[in-house]
Amino acid sequence: MTTIPHRLFAQGDALGSAPAYHEKIGGDWVVTDWQTYADTTRQVARALIGLGLQPNGRVCILSFNRPEWVLVDVGCMAAGGVPAGIYETCSAEEVAYILQHSEARLAFVESEEQWNKIAENRAELSDLKAVVTFRGVPEIDDPLVMSWADFLTHAGGVADGAVAERLDGLKPDAPATFIYTSGTTGPPKAVMLSHNNLAWTADAAIGIVGLGPTDSTVSYLPLSHIAEQMFTILAPITAGSQVYYAQSRETMAENIVEVQPTVFLGVPRVWEKMHAKITAGLENAPPMKKRLAGWALGVGQRVNALRNRSATPGLLLTLQYRLARRLVYDKARPKFGMGRVRVAVTGAAPIAPEIIAFFAGLDLQIHEVYGQSEDCGPTSFNRPGATKIGTVGPAIPGVTIKIAGDGEILVSGPNVFLGYYKDPAATAEALTDGWLYSGDLGQLDEDGFLSITGRKKDIIITAGGKNIAPKNIEAALKNLPLVSQAVVIGDRRKFISALITLDPDVAAQRSTAAAPHEDAAVRAELQRGVDSVNERFARVEHVRKFTILPRDLDVENKELTPTLKVKRRIVSDNWAEVIEAMYAD
Repeated sequence: MTTIPHRLFAQGDALGSAPAYHEKIGGDWVVTDWQTYADTTRQVARALIGLGLQPNGRVCILSFNRPEWVLVDVGCMAAGGVPAGIYETCSAEEVAYILQHSEARLAFVESEEQWNKIAENRAELSDLKAVVTFRGVPEIDDPLVMSWADFLTHAGGVADGAVAERLDGLKPDAPATFIYTSGTTGPPKAVMLSHNNLAWTADAAIGIVGLGPTDSTVSYLPLSHIAEQMFTILAPITAGSQVYYAQSRETMAENIVEVQPTVFLGVPRVWEKMHAKITAGLENAPPMKKRLAGWALGVGQRVNALRNRSATPGLLLTLQYRLARRLVYDKARPKFGMGRVRVAVTGAAPIAPEIIAFFAGLDLQIHEVYGQSEDCGPTSFNRPGATKIGTVGPAIPGVTIKIAGDGEILVSGPNVFLGYYKDPAATAEALTDGWLYSGDLGQLDEDGFLSITGRKKDIIITAGGKNIAPKNIEAALKNLPLVSQAVVIGDRRKFISALITLDPDVAAQRSTAAAPHEDAAVRAELQRGVDSVNERFARVEHVRKFTILPRDLDVENKELTPTLKVKRRIVSDNWAEVIEAMYAD
């Protein structure tokens, strides 16, 4: 099995002048071909060797998505090193922790702001020998810092044969990259993924969805996360497909509309925001347009329900579908960038089945993937023709799933990681006899489709001794139009409560108050929504009280990870007084 660097250099030879990736420069999308991509990566590998990178040496990357991120990542692997991404939202203390823990000799940054995070704790970073700034960063007058152009000059004294020698020395079961976990329960751990893990999983993903040179994706989720690496680096290099780099998080939605990708990965929050925007527009639409949309949504849901089990619509439904496509789908989907999408994926966190069903009504079937960094991203996948909404699909081919006696999901396969770097205790807890203990709770149905029922560490045990998994309650609450985030509280408490934040766009439509979270009408609408959610759950799982917070949860206050997962402990600490007030009586 070839490594990812081997595959990139092979694509450079095979695809040559075909488009590999695109970046927006001066208002235009500028293309780079596969030969240039491969040649520049080889140059980066030579420069790293010229700067003293040894086999198994670590390099950190602190940046939003851009071509240099990937050039350094794959170039480092080609030079026999181990790259490690750092989320660009990390604080100076978090950056210092990862640099120290990884023992990185080199770091690459996208801006002076990111450099300042390193500079703040530079005295503690004895392993760090150089920091390289990416293109466009003003010159930084510091002996530790060099520009991208100066970095590349270090390739001059290193022959191509040195890279070939390092490539020949790569071992399939050796670490290829470190993926630092987002730290929902403590300091981030370094997940060691092997060259075999990356290559095998890329092959498996392409085998499921199909991918080729005419396909394109938009790179915008954090590249420090294995999911975005799969969609930006591993699968495109393996399949020869194209990548468009979003300019920033702020322009991401605009860039997606410009590109109209054929393959798209969105975390649940992205799909939820799209859903909220579309439904808000429908609420204000003229009655005739609203009725047409309602009819088309029904047709799309019936057609995709059949497709999900590889069934074919009848003649009447086929005719209705063709009409709905011409009148609604082909006009609506390009407006939010999904006009050409043939594979849409959601993952990294739970999503409400209602959201998936809604987009199916727009003839956009979102396929839910489940997994973690520790198994290179995918464990199971709701693939085309084999989808059950409300589940996360069957195991991907080559992977085995079983459920332990306590309900924990166990995973075995070529995608399971090597262990945590410098953490044998955590490795022993996660890996036993080749099985990955996921920490998630689930069930397998008679067809092998997996449903996630909760996370072991998130289980709430009420004062009455009842065990409650908050995941499904929170997903149902987040499906209410007004809700942005919902965090269920109740551990060692007499009843379940919730902290709720408002979707600012919907709240602005519902309320003209300066503080919508204090608006009685907003609270009344939320109460009706909470009551409707309670009807779907057992009495002990009912949300008896809720508080609307004055702001959304965010990464800056450490309440969300960079991939937008909720850090329950931090939320509980930050809003302790609010929580206690709900139980004061």
